Amino acid sequence: MTSLLNQIATITALNLRTIPQRGWMSIATVMAVALATLVLLFFLALSNGLSKTVEGSGADDIAIVLREGSNAELNSVVSKDQLNILATGPGLRRRDGAPVVSGELLVIVDGIKRSTGTAANMPFRGISADGISLRKGVTITEGRMFAPGTNEIVVGAGLLREFAGFEFGKSIRLRGSEWTVVGVFEAPGTVFESELWADIAVTQSLFDRPNIFQTMRFALNSAADLATFREWAKADARLKGLEVLSEREFYAKQASQSSGIFMIAAWGLGLTMAVGALAGAMNAMYSSVAARASEIATLRIIGFSGVAAFVGTLIEALILSALGGLVGLILAFVFFHGRTTSTLANSSFTQLVFKFDLSPSLVASAIVFALVIGFLGGLFPGVRAARQRPLLELAG
Repeated sequence: MTSLLNQIATITALNLRTIPQRGWMSIATVMAVALATLVLLFFLALSNGLSKTVEGSGADDIAIVLREGSNAELNSVVSKDQLNILATGPGLRRRDGAPVVSGELLVIVDGIKRSTGTAANMPFRGISADGISLRKGVTITEGRMFAPGTNEIVVGAGLLREFAGFEFGKSIRLRGSEWTVVGVFEAPGTVFESELWADIAVTQSLFDRPNIFQTMRFALNSAADLATFREWAKADARLKGLEVLSEREFYAKQASQSSGIFMIAAWGLGLTMAVGALAGAMNAMYSSVAARASEIATLRIIGFSGVAAFVGTLIEALILSALGGLVGLILAFVFFHGRTTSTLANSSFTQLVFKFDLSPSLVASAIVFALVIGFLGGLFPGVRAARQRPLLELAG
């Protein structure tokens, strides 16, 4: 075993010393793997950041009610009468004797992306006076909350970073009505920062949706009260066709819908580019074996095994691919990790602001991805190296 390990070390050292002789081909292999890794990480970080933002918006002690079977708020309809009935349910948190509840309406308005100057759909949400208290981690950082019954709006800080025209103090025209931005709020790492908020009654009136809600939020005394509230609502015939979810459950469903397409794109494009990187790695390793044919044959004459030649060639391919993976990781952290972006949310057809997020698991996936390319790229050239016949045998 010691002898075999020494042989592998010797051949690996020989391979690495001769890399400069194949400099351009080796560099091309490293860059091909780096590019494939970078593309994979781009979409994985996009998907992960989007998923974390959506899932991170949920709380276990907030109940959301919407029409059963609705995949998005835009498809849901809940009446005012149903809101009044639900407000009498068990387990609800109360303030001054009244339940903490918010009937809400989500509509779409136009905005302009700062980066491109193009139009995009923005989420405009009508909420009740309790709406802000039903969202954890939200703070007004500039100005104030809108006054009920007025054409005033507050804007999420994330939306403000990505879209122009909603700056504090500005008056804007939306759907034929004038609105004034009276406040900016922050809710780091949540979907809330991607929204505009206004009074629910004014939103219903100006957007011609009288007495109609799409979702209702209820504060529970504790997360344990959700099951009781859900069963109570299911047993009331007047609430037939409604679904009760915890806020965390609701956003987990939204996250799976929104991030799925990016996961498909990540692995689809990543694997497609990996084929090109694999071809480059194989060419580089075949060239390496061909360039060292005489050296390998000589080593075989003096007793080196074919296994050592195989493993040494494979290690060279793994090292080149590992370097490519490392370069891809560095570029990913430099160019997009932690950067804010926005994309169309699958569930609401509006823009959602979030950050690219390269988690440790994604970094590990990228390393494995690069090493698999190296392993496959060095496998067949390694077999050729192992079968390299000694020169004396060829002469005979």
